[in-house]
Amino acid sequence: MKQQIKFIRLPQIDAEEIIEHMSDPRVAEHMPLLTFEWDETAVAKFVAAKEECWSRDGLGHWAILSNNDYVGWGGFQREGDEWDYGLVLKPNAFGLGKLISKKAIDFAVADERIPFVTFLLPPSRKNLSALTRFGAIFVDEVDYDGSVFLKYRLKTE
Repeated sequence: MKQQIKFIRLPQIDAEEIIEHMSDPRVAEHMPLLTFEWDETAVAKFVAAKEECWSRDGLGHWAILSNNDYVGWGGFQREGDEWDYGLVLKPNAFGLGKLISKKAIDFAVADERIPFVTFLLPPSRKNLSALTRFGAIFVDEVDYDGSVFLKYRLKTE
């Protein structure tokens, strides 16, 4: 079955679905900043913060649907002068990362506000071949909120 990927706003997803997603230890494995328990309050703060990005920057993170089922969240967040791309999938959707990222990168290429996209990945992520196949290049190791991340950049113009 062909996967139909759709991006919608996070408030359209039931909080319980996000709690279940973000409470899965397989998701937390590659998220060093995930140091708290997800509950309705955490989801409300998370969604409000992501919606604030939309209000401030006109772009932010989406909820991602595959064949109308919620499979995760991701998108672009402005970090200073850069647009950082992030993607957090449910474990049963880990194999959709390339397809979803291609759709998101195509969006970035079409958006004149985004001359390049950055990616911050924890060092625990060992398989980065899909990222380099997209054309992203390694920039440096960076500290973000006390954790080390591998920073990559992809030109979109």
